[in-house]
Amino acid sequence: MSAMNEIILFDTSVLIDNQRAGCHSLRIAACTGLIRNSSVVMAELSRGATTAAERKFVQELEASRPVLTPTEKNWHESGRILAAIRADKGFESPKLRDLHFDVLIALTARTHGATLITSNHADFELIRAYRGFKLEVW
Repeated sequence: MSAMNEIILFDTSVLIDNQRAGCHSLRIAACTGLIRNSSVVMAELSRGATTAAERKFVQELEASRPVLTPTEKNWHESGRILAAIRADKGFESPKLRDLHFDVLIALTARTHGATLITSNHADFELIRAYRGFKLEVW
């Protein structure tokens, strides 16, 4: 799937699907690249963790790998991308808020030359139409 030195970021969708159903365990184990965590993904996981087991999962994940964080440039660019999406697609504020973290995850992956792996095909393909980045959909 990936080269040994390629950076891989998993989107929240893949991690949640795997944590709940184990549906990506084999594919995750087969990844040969440098798996890194996204601080945005960690925030999304923490926000949604409601049980002790879920909180423990997030803590263990956070401690297991280096964490990549959006830069100041990524934050500014995310606003410009969302403004362009709003102008082109007519999305209202709630949808733009939903997309904002995904844009930050995508821009972080782009900054580090990482491949972003997600099961959220529609939103990340939309974002990729505005700013290219390496994407793999599971």
